[in-house]
Order: sequence, then C-alpha cells, then structure tokens
Amino acid sequence: MARQDTEMLKGTLEGIVLAILSRRPAYGYEITASLRDRGFADIAEGTIYALLVRIEQRGCVDVEKVPSEKGPPRKVYTLNPRGREQLDDFWRTWEFLSERIGELRAPTTPHHGSTDMSWI
Repeated sequence: MARQDTEMLKGTLEGIVLAILSRRPAYGYEITASLRDRGFADIAEGTIYALLVRIEQRGCVDVEKVPSEKGPPRKVYTLNPRGREQLDDFWRTWEFLSERIGELRAPTTPHHGSTDMSWI
C-alpha cells in the first residue's frame, strides 16, 4: 500500500472497526480477518489490537472474555451505546468529507489565464 493510502486508512480505521462491530460482536483476529476479506490485506493484527485497546479505554465497547479451545480466553468486543454514537459521528464526518472531495473531483476546468478562484 502506498504511504498516502496507509495514512488515509489510519484516519478511518477506527470507524471501520466500529462498523464491523456494529454487525456483530467479534474478537481481534476475527476483525483482522474481516478487514483482510474486504481487501485490507496489509493490516497488521497488532494495529487492530492497539486500536481495540483505545476504543475499550474510551468506553465504546463492552468486553467479555470467552474461553478458547486453543490458548487463553479471547476478548470478544461488542459495540455499546457510546460506540454507536461514535460510529454515527464517523458516518456523518465520512458523508461530509466524501461529498466535499467528490465536488473537488468533479470535472470542472477553469479557464486558462482566469484569475477567478471560485472553482477551488
């Protein structure tokens, strides 16, 4: 992934993880696998675990330790009401940004030599 892509992803990854958790509770590896299934192949598990710690500390998820057939219990994350508020905020911001970026991408061409900057 190019550096710009990586930086853009970092800015949206929390919202993406909250969106995954809005569909169903999951543990860290399931979230990472879900992201990879959606084409985010370069996501490191450590990145997701660090993000899960942050959203847990901010009170956006409820955590339950569930026994695992292999190894220690798994922490299963469930989006709670505060997390849903954060997700709603994320979607509002996403809509705002995507509309504005879409406007910038629209095929408008300024007249060469024009000092009119209203197209910016």
